[in-house]
Amino acid sequence: MLRSTWTTGRRGALLGASAAVVCATLTACGGDSGGYTAVGAPPPSATAARPTGSVTLVPLDAPKSPAGSRTSGADTGTAPGPASSTPAPATSPAGAKSGRSSAHSPSSTPTTAPTTAPATPAALTWGTPVRTATDHRWCEDVTLGLRNSGGTAVRSGTVSFGTHIIGALGIDWATIDSTERLSVPIAAGAHKDQTWTVCVEAWRVPLGMHIETRDVSVQWA
Repeated sequence: MLRSTWTTGRRGALLGASAAVVCATLTACGGDSGGYTAVGAPPPSATAARPTGSVTLVPLDAPKSPAGSRTSGADTGTAPGPASSTPAPATSPAGAKSGRSSAHSPSSTPTTAPTTAPATPAALTWGTPVRTATDHRWCEDVTLGLRNSGGTAVRSGTVSFGTHIIGALGIDWATIDSTERLSVPIAAGAHKDQTWTVCVEAWRVPLGMHIETRDVSVQWA
């Protein structure tokens, strides 16, 4: 026979609830008549265990909740706090001052050194040859006035003459070419007079004939 000891009041109610839990775990409680069906999965053994001796129910203390906690599922949730945002870093006074200074600073304009125009090449000009007779009728002195109007000095050059053989009656019988060297250098912008003695073969100028150097051309570098 299952023997129970009951206690009145709140403590007795707890004892009764504990006894009901014990009985629920068994197949039957208090004999064959008015048995209770176990709640949950059956024990591993196929035969339900029956109490054989007297049973004394000991009340259990009510479970204590941790301080500050709640058992309600709705109460356990944590209320969402306001979304945290990281404030943009404030501009330091020095940085603001630097920005204003750079914004109002005058732009510097690069200066370029003046370039010198490249020198122009030498350019010779000359006038009409001036002829002077010598002691020989087949020779004469020819003077040319040369001017370099270029930007570079004349370093080398030649002058070519065309000497005409004139007869006693003024007939031009022949023209003899000859070449002479220029006297260099002739500086840029300079003017120089140069004289050459131009001759032809003596047999080309018989007695009564003479020469005239009329044609002049100059080459230079």
